[in-house]
Amino acid sequence: MRLGEARNLELQDVDLTEAILTIRGAKLGKTRLIPLHASTCKVLADYITRREHHWSGRPVSSYLFVSNWGNRMDAGAIHRTFYSLSRQIGLRGASDSRGPRLHDMRHVFATNALVRWYKSGDDPERRLPILSAYLGHAHVADTQWYLSGSPELMREAMRRLEQLWEGRP
Repeated sequence: MRLGEARNLELQDVDLTEAILTIRGAKLGKTRLIPLHASTCKVLADYITRREHHWSGRPVSSYLFVSNWGNRMDAGAIHRTFYSLSRQIGLRGASDSRGPRLHDMRHVFATNALVRWYKSGDDPERRLPILSAYLGHAHVADTQWYLSGSPELMREAMRRLEQLWEGRP
């Protein structure tokens, strides 16, 4: 999900019974549904319980993720927190001004999904439209920009190509 989509989630957009998030006003003004893993539902349920307890009897925004003041999370604060955490876990050096960005996680997710499909014997070409819709892209070609040439991805693609060429003159 894009940062703006996460920031714009409201409590009404979370259906833990059906395990679905409704993304409203996504890129190009579209709405889409995102399936949730059971572990994500558990974490969200816990967060919502804590959120309700913390804000009990006090005014708070209807946005799902709120700041210490009870309003929608600020994008700048989210980025700063991500940079701080990435320094703590070693993704960037203490004084680095460059390093991974939060949005890069979408790229990593897309690339890893493709690698998993290759390794499991699935047909990535057939599954790519699913990934594209999941990411909220209007066209499969938009998703191709996310697929960086990771060594592992290239290895899997070459393995498939070699299998196709096996036994040919």
